[in-house]
Amino acid sequence: MVFLDYSAKRIEPPRVIRARGLYLRGGKRLLDLAICFALLPIVVPVIFILWLLAAATGHTGFFAHLRVGKNGKVFRCWKIRTMVADADGALNRLFHVRPEAKVEWSKSRKLENDPRIIPLGHILRRSSLDELPQIWNVIKGDMSLVGPRPVTRVELRRYGSDLHHYLATRPGVTGLWQITDRQSGCYVRRVVLDKHYVQTITFAGDLGILIGTLPALFRLTGR
Repeated sequence: MVFLDYSAKRIEPPRVIRARGLYLRGGKRLLDLAICFALLPIVVPVIFILWLLAAATGHTGFFAHLRVGKNGKVFRCWKIRTMVADADGALNRLFHVRPEAKVEWSKSRKLENDPRIIPLGHILRRSSLDELPQIWNVIKGDMSLVGPRPVTRVELRRYGSDLHHYLATRPGVTGLWQITDRQSGCYVRRVVLDKHYVQTITFAGDLGILIGTLPALFRLTGR
């Protein structure tokens, strides 16, 4: 049995999957940077406007939460704030008042009607516009444009024996799960899709996911 220190700054994976092919060894990173820098003139003004709107609600415009990335590296994942301050504390208080909410949360780490979300937050989350600041995470190298959705230390336990697949690549702003099964909220299915993605990464596959993200955004399936 492998024991992991989930509180550490770096989560050591039980085994490492070696990158194969030119795309995995450098092409994927070059694609990330090329697309990010091409989109910066468009994305930065949009992020600024969203930040102003979020800040106008009386909350800080940006929110950073710790996520686990490639090879167990822990990093700050940036978003436009969509929840009240001390959202974790508010969640725990909600569990005491509504025990059924804890059951719902344990299944997918999502709530259908989350009272912590600020008014503007519902629109941002459903359109996934709150995730635009993650372009900075991609430029820094913490994330990729395409990959498994970044998870917290606690969520790592859900991957079980498939954890090494998640830790083998950078988490993505979008991914196979996001465009195919995000609305269902089934975490078991999410792990299966993440594993399949990591085992079959190709340039054509990533390009297909990026293209498939556009209609997924218009369907407003984010939560």
